[in-house]
Amino acid sequence: MKKMIFLSAAFGLMSSMASAETIELPAPQIDEDATLYQALQARHAVRQYLPRPISRQMLSNILWVAYGVNREDGRRTIPTAMNKQDLSIYVTDDQGVFLYNAAQNSLEMISNQSLLKTFQTQPYMENVPVVLIYTGSTDEKDWAAMHAGSAYQNVELYAATNELGCVVRGYFDNTEVAKALNLPADQRVLVSQAIGYEAE
Repeated sequence: MKKMIFLSAAFGLMSSMASAETIELPAPQIDEDATLYQALQARHAVRQYLPRPISRQMLSNILWVAYGVNREDGRRTIPTAMNKQDLSIYVTDDQGVFLYNAAQNSLEMISNQSLLKTFQTQPYMENVPVVLIYTGSTDEKDWAAMHAGSAYQNVELYAATNELGCVVRGYFDNTEVAKALNLPADQRVLVSQAIGYEAE
């Protein structure tokens, strides 16, 4: 049996008093036996998906590898310039739109209206169960776009060794998505990433 790393609840489970708008994610479980070489060899963009949902456990794993807290001092699984941690990751699925809270390992509901249809600008997107939306500063001198690249690459490598498919996408209406997320004027949508189970 493969060994699993069971990450400490200290990295972020909300208390049982969490509000209805906050979803506690289970502690991330990452396969310790998967190697970087295997991930690099298997990584590829996927454009055929099964209509199969992603479990909360799997979503927790995905978000942790993307931008989770991996040290007691609050630092992340990706490097950020001057430790600014200026990236935000939103999740949309059939339940609505959520903001990932890495410190609490939770999802904070932004809207109960899904944005999946907004991202269905190509036929293969119709079966995609989850889209990650990476946002950051509008200031071109900031490094949020670079940080988004680090995050989505982590997700790509995780997906490659966990029977998932994903693809990074910029073909959607950024203005519509920013409005739906109610982003402040100094924030912008950087890129999105479709995630699901690959159709054979």
